Amino acid sequence: MLKNINPLLNAEILYALAAMGHGDEVVICDAHFPADSVARQTVLGRVLRVDGASAPRVVRAVLSVLPLDTFVDDPAGRMEVVGDASTLPAVQREAQREVDDAEGRDMPFASIERFAFYERAKRAYCVIATGEARGYGCFIFKKGVQLAADAPEGGTR
Repeated sequence: MLKNINPLLNAEILYALAAMGHGDEVVICDAHFPADSVARQTVLGRVLRVDGASAPRVVRAVLSVLPLDTFVDDPAGRMEVVGDASTLPAVQREAQREVDDAEGRDMPFASIERFAFYERAKRAYCVIATGEARGYGCFIFKKGVQLAADAPEGGTR
């Protein structure tokens, strides 16, 4: 057991998040997403699983250790609802609160059309599948850097 690490972040997920570089992307998806087939095309090449946890809980856990990219306009994206790009289902509103809390400011999700989301997910570093049963609990996050001035004493993370 490690101190101050969210218990949803197992060793495989921590390894993948640490191995990612600036600009790499991580997908957090619901139980309906074709996680296994998409993950086979990612850099990591296999799906990471957090069964039994909701997508917003996994977003909170991941963003507790992953800095978002501040050099791009949209470091956080969501799969848009088919036929109604402006609709934000409850799962996306909950995840939005987790992003805002992690960043300490409002950081609205970019809306990504469903099939464009699938294609972008295939180019991600990794896919983390959750036990989220609600549809549209699918998100993409671009990793940033933590500047030494913002890091805990002793370096960057």
